[in-house]
Amino acid sequence: MSGPPGIIGRVHRHPLHLDGPSRVARRATLGRVSARPPYPRIHRLRVALAASCVALLFTAGCSFGEPEPDPAGEPPNLPTPSASASPGGAGQQAVATVLAKGLRVPWAIAFLPEGGALVTERDNGRILQVGPESGPDGLRVRPVQTIPDVAAAGEGGLLGIAVSPDYARDRTVFVYYTTEQDNRVARLQLGGQPTPILTGIPKANVHNGGGLGFGPDKQLYVSTGDAGQRPLSQDVKSLGGKILRITPDGKPAAGNPYPNSPVWSLGHRNVQGLAWDAAKRMYAVEFGQNTWDEINQITKGGNYGWPEVEGQARDKRFTDPIAQWATSDASCSGLAATDRLLVTGCLRGKRLWVMELTDTGTLLGQPSELLTNRYGRLRAVAAAPDGSLWVSTSNHDGRGDPAGDDDRLLRVVFAGGDGGRS
Repeated sequence: MSGPPGIIGRVHRHPLHLDGPSRVARRATLGRVSARPPYPRIHRLRVALAASCVALLFTAGCSFGEPEPDPAGEPPNLPTPSASASPGGAGQQAVATVLAKGLRVPWAIAFLPEGGALVTERDNGRILQVGPESGPDGLRVRPVQTIPDVAAAGEGGLLGIAVSPDYARDRTVFVYYTTEQDNRVARLQLGGQPTPILTGIPKANVHNGGGLGFGPDKQLYVSTGDAGQRPLSQDVKSLGGKILRITPDGKPAAGNPYPNSPVWSLGHRNVQGLAWDAAKRMYAVEFGQNTWDEINQITKGGNYGWPEVEGQARDKRFTDPIAQWATSDASCSGLAATDRLLVTGCLRGKRLWVMELTDTGTLLGQPSELLTNRYGRLRAVAAAPDGSLWVSTSNHDGRGDPAGDDDRLLRVVFAGGDGGRS
């Protein structure tokens, strides 16, 4: 990319920002970096990024190689499909390996403690298990469950998935999905009947949210959209346009900012991706309307401004994003954090945005883009146990141009990678 400091793309105005239509160009700027000094450099990042390759995220000239063995000394257990190096904006590079092919709108990824991952398919309501077994064409993919009552339409369907922090004991999985009446969260054991634990989340053809994730506090966080009804986002009594914090039983978690309410933060338009960094700070990626898409650091009781503002407002009533992009360069859905990096996968932008964090959770330097236009629309991003990233494509979602082997599940290792077993 080129341009003066702080300029990362263009904004396009349009009547309603889904993740596809064209817009009229404007310019986009990032928020300010914290004045506090960044984290000290470390010798090894768990995203398989060598410190020698870091300078405002990466510098040119980093080399690739096979991943090193895992700490147990065993060689990495990886499939053998083709891999390709992808240059990023200022010379940064990453290796992307296709782990699985032929999926249909894979929406979310959650890793199992015994290996492999669970992947949701939005439109057909299936949960797939991917790996840990592999063959000559990639990791083994097998359906393990179809969720009944999924009513897939527009952006709705089977969306988020989270694995219980106590999965080895309780074997419990949580899913977020759209029905004919609402969006809801249910828990289940694979192969068993889902039990709804939170219902009545507003639904629509667009803005259904859908993110699920267990925080460091072992509470379940749920991201919802405004379902096209803007006032819901500022209404504390509504579940729409919020990030919710509940117990594994679906009750409001202790310590929430509003008594007997699951609401953790408000003023959101459509959050789909959630992540926590090494310092246990929470982040969310949010679809804007016609100017800015956002990365926000999420705090208890925070108000993120929608529909009063979009992007940075510098209004003390609202919390500003730590980064914002033109909607044409972003429309990002998935979000992962690993050590001091945040990585988000973008649909209309067809790229990954990679951000390095300071010790206060703001950005160090500029975000860098990777895999731009290489695999089409990118949706889910999840940090694997070995430090690599798993990324899903979303070219069968009605707004993409699918290739013959779409949709795909990718494994991404940054230059100088040391990802082990996956």
